[in-house]
Amino acid sequence: MKNTKRFCFFLFGVVLIYCSDFSLAGDTTNADGWEKGSLYNRLYKSDETDSFKGEVRDIVEVIPMKGMSPGLALSVKESEGDTTLVHLCPIWYKDVKSIGIKKGDRVKIKGAWAEIDGEDIFMASKVKKGDFFEFKVRLTKDGSPFWAMTPEELAAEKKAGTD
Repeated sequence: MKNTKRFCFFLFGVVLIYCSDFSLAGDTTNADGWEKGSLYNRLYKSDETDSFKGEVRDIVEVIPMKGMSPGLALSVKESEGDTTLVHLCPIWYKDVKSIGIKKGDRVKIKGAWAEIDGEDIFMASKVKKGDFFEFKVRLTKDGSPFWAMTPEELAAEKKAGTD
């Protein structure tokens, strides 16, 4: 009987750990402007994607548009010397510790330009660091944000490994 209880607790723990990575994906009940189809997400134009390289100068918290909950952004100094603010995702989806990017990292960023309140920003779909690390937040093909996907859609996307 003890072994059965231990096995059940172990199995519960494994399921809990596995599901925790997807726990907020698709849960847009408190998305505050980050939900799929929101005014903010409609600014991402998948037919006008661009990319650039640079060095991460800072990782900052931003409020992309009035009324939205906070998000993460990178301040990236481009090769040409310009500094660009790169919007990543809402903080409730991923925090600074979980993105795998830090100040001083050399990165290549793919996404789309947008203008918010007269300021040009870059909405990332993915950030690549080195040859093997990518932090993806949107589907490149259509701009669908990972944080607005259901756990099943996100799991399928991770399994496919394409965007």
